[in-house]
Amino acid sequence: MKISVIGTGYVGLVTGTCLAESGNDVICMDIDEKKIAVLNSAMVPIYEPGLEELIKRNVAHGRLTFTTDMSRAVKGSDIIFIAVGTPPGEDGSADLNYVLGAALQIGKYMNGYKVIINKSTVPVGTAYKVKAAVSSKTRFKFDVVSNPEFLKEGAAIEDFMKPDRVVIGAESARASEIMQELYAPLVRKGDRTLVMDIRSAEMTKYASNAMLATKISFINEMANICSSMGADIDNVRKGMGYDRRIGFEFLFPGVGYGGSCFPKDVKALVQTAQEYGVDAKVLKSVEAVNEQQKTVLSNMIIAHFAEKEAKKGTTAKKTKPLAGKTIAVWGLSFKPRTDDMREAPSVVIINRLLRAGATVKAHDPVAMTEARKIFKNRVHFSENDYEVLRGADALAVVTEWSEFRTPDFQKIKKLLKKPLIFDGRNIYNQAELRKMGFTYYSIGRT
Repeated sequence: MKISVIGTGYVGLVTGTCLAESGNDVICMDIDEKKIAVLNSAMVPIYEPGLEELIKRNVAHGRLTFTTDMSRAVKGSDIIFIAVGTPPGEDGSADLNYVLGAALQIGKYMNGYKVIINKSTVPVGTAYKVKAAVSSKTRFKFDVVSNPEFLKEGAAIEDFMKPDRVVIGAESARASEIMQELYAPLVRKGDRTLVMDIRSAEMTKYASNAMLATKISFINEMANICSSMGADIDNVRKGMGYDRRIGFEFLFPGVGYGGSCFPKDVKALVQTAQEYGVDAKVLKSVEAVNEQQKTVLSNMIIAHFAEKEAKKGTTAKKTKPLAGKTIAVWGLSFKPRTDDMREAPSVVIINRLLRAGATVKAHDPVAMTEARKIFKNRVHFSENDYEVLRGADALAVVTEWSEFRTPDFQKIKKLLKKPLIFDGRNIYNQAELRKMGFTYYSIGRT
């Protein structure tokens, strides 16, 4: 099939590359000339395991090309994916300017029947707005389809090539058949292809992300309650997770969720519900709990050192309780296996540490380039995970990268001024660390 993907951000680039890997001819289009130049020079502007190799292979075979020419992308394809950004507005609603702008351009260059697919996460009813925008610019027939993405950053290739399900929202049998043919190589068991009305397809994406965000906020709230009661969230989580109705997925306490999807989609769904006269009370609470959770680790750190000062009888540093202290941070991206810093808990945590007077040194396996754009020279970055520990007063673990899970604790102990760890992801055995002489804090554990 001849396909074009409008937008070469995370979703667009993964979608276009994986469809090329399936044997289709794909044109990826973007108005960002620098980004297209980077892609045409065999480089990848985002970090996603396995993506660079797939891009190079499909470019070499001539199945994948990149362009800034919208006319070429539209006229050279029968299926057009819209995969542009839908950033949140001031009220939390999704900004559809890029989506509708792409729709107008598609209509302008139409040269025959097209299937136009909303791959961007968009509010219920967006397909009809896209249809109206395209119709205003063309006399050719077309269909608009909702085909939400369910890609996890760090595992996006696997998610696309072996999907849990493919959701297709379509009004015409023709468009539905084309979409099912497109995905047939990826979904050999047809029971994983769900064809439904467009509004339900659009809602499925938001409902899915809202449910996952809810599980995260719920277990974080349970962890905070456990801390106040002297219960251990690890034991509670296991007792819950073995119930097949609940399961273990997304039932890990920590420093809150971030990224490009959960925060934005929960806010957008709350706003959309409000427009339809529905007060989304659960989702408002999910969002509020998550914002509060991002402060839990920094609160622990500040409280620890404030208590030390109080025991000394020192009050002079009260407004800057971490003045003179150096905190080493492991992990900056919102989750492992990505360089994405959007809504990352590390940003809230580090900014609070800096405001409390701390010097912050940080390391992340892939996200430091993005982190430097945020923190500039306010944070000292190191390419070596152990180097940031040298002379620091404490280690704060913020992102649970694999290389942080089984470190050399004796080496950590020697490099830190005192053996003090604040574990924001509960990845270490607290009993073992305390035996080794560490002062150890975690989320919701006794």
